[in-house]
Amino acid sequence: MSKATNSRALARDAQIEAIKVVARRLIAEKSVSGLSLREVSRELGLVSSALYRYFATRDDLLTALILDAYNDLGQSVERADARVARADAYARWRASARAIRRWATHNPHEYALIYGTPVPGYAAPTATIEAAARVVRVLGAILSESRRTAPRSVPKHSQGIDVGRYLAIDVLAAIMPGVAPEEYLKALIAWTTIFGFLTFELFGQYVGSVKNANLMFDRVVDDLAVSLNLKAA
Repeated sequence: MSKATNSRALARDAQIEAIKVVARRLIAEKSVSGLSLREVSRELGLVSSALYRYFATRDDLLTALILDAYNDLGQSVERADARVARADAYARWRASARAIRRWATHNPHEYALIYGTPVPGYAAPTATIEAAARVVRVLGAILSESRRTAPRSVPKHSQGIDVGRYLAIDVLAAIMPGVAPEEYLKALIAWTTIFGFLTFELFGQYVGSVKNANLMFDRVVDDLAVSLNLKAA
């Protein structure tokens, strides 16, 4: 690649990042529904047509922001998990859950973008699926690896239940290899409990009922670890 070509690529990347910075600010100030390429271009001092060289539609810009949010969250959780000894399933679970909450509380508008109210008229493309799965893959790996080192028998009341009637077995088996299908529901409940807590916390639903969200979150995470039978090393 020539120096001129490289300079143009760097300039394009810088302009794309500038557009996304403004878009994130507008979302924080006015919500997603108030985002438009026209307003972004006005904030940047550009004509609207100039933005079309970078994002053809508002939905393309939204997709870029969603991918950034999912990947940033996924990277944060992956790093938190990687810092913990592989054999300590409990510590890995706790570190990963705390990383999710830390990212969410530091990036509430990005959290709302990917886990909040769906944007009217917007349908996320399949390109977002892999990025969205990064967090779940970390949590699934913790459960999967804990079962490999300390197999768990399936409770009698769960044996023989056809979870295939209501769960996507093939997808979940890929995320949690080595985990019995009878445990998939409990894993999904654990994951959704974490994100449900964060949604209530960030959207003010715990006001008046929760005195210390930090302590409550740790208690929730610990109770989920018990339900999943995740052991400390």
